[in-house]
Amino acid sequence: MTAAAAYDDTRARRNALLLAAAQACYGSSTTILIATAGLVGAHLAPSMSWATLPVSTFVIGTALTTMPMSLLMKRIGRRAGFMLGAAAGLMGALMAMAAIFTRNFPLFVFATMFQGVYQASASYYRFAAADLASSAFRAKAISWVMTGGVAAALFGTLIVMATADLFAPVTYAGSYAAMALLCVAGAVILIGLDGHKVEEATATAEPARPLLQIARQPRFAAAMVVGMLSYGIMNLVMTATPVAMLGCGFGVRDSSWVIQWHALAMFVPSFFTGHIIARFGTERVAAFGMLLLASAGISGLIGIRFENFAIGLILLGLGWNFGFIGATTMLTGCYAPSERNKAQGLNDFVVFTVTATASLSAGKLLAWFGWNAVNVAVFPMALVALAMIGWLVTRPRAAAA
Repeated sequence: MTAAAAYDDTRARRNALLLAAAQACYGSSTTILIATAGLVGAHLAPSMSWATLPVSTFVIGTALTTMPMSLLMKRIGRRAGFMLGAAAGLMGALMAMAAIFTRNFPLFVFATMFQGVYQASASYYRFAAADLASSAFRAKAISWVMTGGVAAALFGTLIVMATADLFAPVTYAGSYAAMALLCVAGAVILIGLDGHKVEEATATAEPARPLLQIARQPRFAAAMVVGMLSYGIMNLVMTATPVAMLGCGFGVRDSSWVIQWHALAMFVPSFFTGHIIARFGTERVAAFGMLLLASAGISGLIGIRFENFAIGLILLGLGWNFGFIGATTMLTGCYAPSERNKAQGLNDFVVFTVTATASLSAGKLLAWFGWNAVNVAVFPMALVALAMIGWLVTRPRAAAA
């Protein structure tokens, strides 16, 4: 490693740690939303088929703003963009709390879209960590950021349990008050981000290729498909699970524990996913992730006991981790520094558009066809992703790069 690379990785480690802490705040607020939004929707929506709409609009908000957020950060820098996203999250949390108090379902749906803006900005934490890293440290830098989700998994559901009845008899308003505090904490942490130096380090006079040319690279296309299907499968099943468990006679505490185990499975592997990728390669790790996601569907199909939900959601989290981090690592080698904003923006726009579609489908599939239909829908998506990985690895390396 050269002296310059070592210097970059020293700065990259500091930024990755700060971004991991910010990820913990963002992830905890998202865990609160995922654990409660469907249940709030079940109380406020005009019919049960609309219960998961607040989760869907959360993802729609992400899809609509992920590309604009990337282009905005090119102008104002990562740090300012990230803090703006946290401010949007704060606004959404306060609106959601007001909506619960006034039993206003449209306002609650609108509020979760602002949380989607927060997610759109936070989705670039992993890329920001990779910006300064050498090629050897890049996968680990991404993994470090994702470990912030472990704190989110541990504390997010505990916060829900502790605050759900804080303003009783108005259920869950306290959870969104806690979410507001988490958004403020995330913004404070981001003040210390080495944002100016990140922009300086990645600035280049090299002309950027057209976006279509970047996207037509086989490796870029494969990474984008695997990333969007990893996230889409995960969101489809995760969105439907709390409502499905409620329909099967389980309580809020039961579904909260399942979501916590799921969130832990999503992020605990991040402590070593980077090492696994370095040893076995991104394609193998991503393919293994898709097999785990398919296994989650099998667990959901073989029974509706508590352990089926729990095991299925754990497998779902593990599969997402390997599939999504593998796809992200694959993607970072497909563009020059001058191209990163638009390339990352395109990737995340596609990822969250598919995720929004999956989230919207979850409530309808569950209401119209039942829990089994949600799990059956996993298999064709996993198969497409595996086919894409297989197509990539059979190509000559020069053509696949």
